[in-house]
Order: sequence, then structure tokens, then C-alpha cells
Amino acid sequence: MGKRIFLTGGTGFFGCNLLEAYTRAWDRERLGGLISVLTRNPVAFRSKAPHLAGHPGVEILEGDLTDWDFGDSCWDLVIHSAVEHGEPLDLLDRNLQATRRTLELARRWGARRVLFTSSGAVYGPQPPGLSHLTEDFGGAPPLAATSAYGEAKRASELLGLLHGERHGYDFLIARGFAFLGPWLPLDGFSAVGNFIGDALAGRSIQVNGDGRPFRSYLHGEDLADWLWIILLRGVHGRPYNVGSGEAICIADLARRVRDLLAPGLEVRVALASGKDLPPRYVPSVERARQELGLEPRMGLDEAILRTARWNQERPGSARRLC
Repeated sequence: MGKRIFLTGGTGFFGCNLLEAYTRAWDRERLGGLISVLTRNPVAFRSKAPHLAGHPGVEILEGDLTDWDFGDSCWDLVIHSAVEHGEPLDLLDRNLQATRRTLELARRWGARRVLFTSSGAVYGPQPPGLSHLTEDFGGAPPLAATSAYGEAKRASELLGLLHGERHGYDFLIARGFAFLGPWLPLDGFSAVGNFIGDALAGRSIQVNGDGRPFRSYLHGEDLADWLWIILLRGVHGRPYNVGSGEAICIADLARRVRDLLAPGLEVRVALASGKDLPPRYVPSVERARQELGLEPRMGLDEAILRTARWNQERPGSARRLC
């Protein structure tokens, strides 16, 4: 109530879902605070999400985190969810720079708590025989260019932990896994997003690979609720997995989307099944459940249906269920 919050990455999937939850709470509870969203392109964001950008509880700031002049501004809480993309070396360097800059600003402002949206990529490959990854799993990304994202997140966690301890604020860590819901691209890197996009377009649902890897999916509304609660109630330096513990293989996920959205569509699996144990990327969420009382409120079927419905109802959408 009445707090000033600074949000990086506010125009992405995490950020938009955080803003959806915040503006609903602002209206319902009369919060009276302000969340400031830094973006390089305010015009694009206002076009993408006018109801968020124009909300009285939201302030849009134009600039780049690495060089923007914040003047004498001051914020009580900070959420760092921005992700820089690019070639591996640039990705690693720019993400660490962005994290360091955010932490230095939090120190200057006297912020009490800083939430960092990390990733399950910090664990490295999940052993196929391990059903769920706990926060105590001792794996790490392999020494390879493909690990730049996971290593950037891992190093940022340590940087935030040490910086917070030196300067007297709480640094909260949320390790995200896989999600669906509003603002998820239907033509990007997410398997479930691509499957929903195929179903809404009435084309065959394409599975790239043999369909055997296991994933789990949390809806964006649950994601946002979990992140807000971790920010407000999480323990400094104690990471929390954020996701669903309900594992499903990719081929079954494609069939589930087909059955719910467009029965009769063909599901095409690109490769023949391998013989080794299939890879997994599934979190244990017992820590979040036991310590913070967090539970997924939405099952997978409802999450798929609501993601499809949200995309159909967006202004200008030409997608329709078959």
C-alpha cells in the first residue's frame, strides 16, 4: 500500500503478468502506490498493452537500464526481470551489467527488498532419472557457449546475495521454469505456445524432436502471484523454484492441446523415439509450498484453454478455434 516499485523487464512475459496482477490489486484494494516500468520503447509498449501502460498505478519511463539517468528518484521495492539477448559473450556480459546496475540503484535508493527472476537453467541439465529438481540440487551448466544464459542467471544470484548482505537489503530469488498464459508468444521458443498457435490456426500441430522430453507448465496468473509473494515474504538469499510439479512429455502435451482446442487435428512428431531416458526440466515446488503457502491454482487443461481464449479475444486477433 502506497509503495513505489521499480520494475525492469516490464514489457516481457513476466513483466506483463506482474503488471496485470498489480493493476487488478491496485483497483480492488486501492493500493495508492506506483509501479515504474523502464522500457526502451514506450510507444511500442503502449500499443501492445494500453490498459497497462495507461493505468493510474503505472508509470512508464523511457530509457536503457545501463545508462539511464535516474536523478533523485527513489523506490521502496525493486523487481529485476529484464533479460538481455544476443551472442553468448554479449548475453553474459550485458545481463551481468544490468544486474549490477539494478543492485547499485537499489542501494542508492535505500530499497528494502529486491526480487530477481532467475531460471531453472542455473541447475544445468537435469539427470533423466531425477523426477524433480530441488533448490539444493548441486548441478551446474556445462562449460559451453550454450550455457551463457544459465551462467548469467547463476552469477547474478551470487552477485545479488553478496551485494544485499553488504548493503543491508533483502535479495529474493525466484527460479522460473516453463509457463503459459497471457502474453506468451504463439510463434516463439515455447513448445506449448507453438502448439496452441497451430491449433488456433487449424494446422497440424508440429512436435520438433521425438516428443519424449518432460516439462511442466504454470499459468501466468499463478506466476505473478508467486513472484509478488516471494518479493514480500521470501527469505533473503533463499531461492524458490517457480513452476508446476505436474510433468508431461512434449508429445502428450501436443495431444492435450489438440484434444482441448481442435479435436481431429493431426499431431506430427518429427523424429523417431530415442532409446535413452528422456530429458526432464521439472521443478520441485515443495519449498514454495511449505514455506510460503504457494500452490498452483490452475490445472494444465484450464491453463491451455484460458491461454487460447485470451489470444482469441485480443483486439485484432484473427485466430479462431477449429
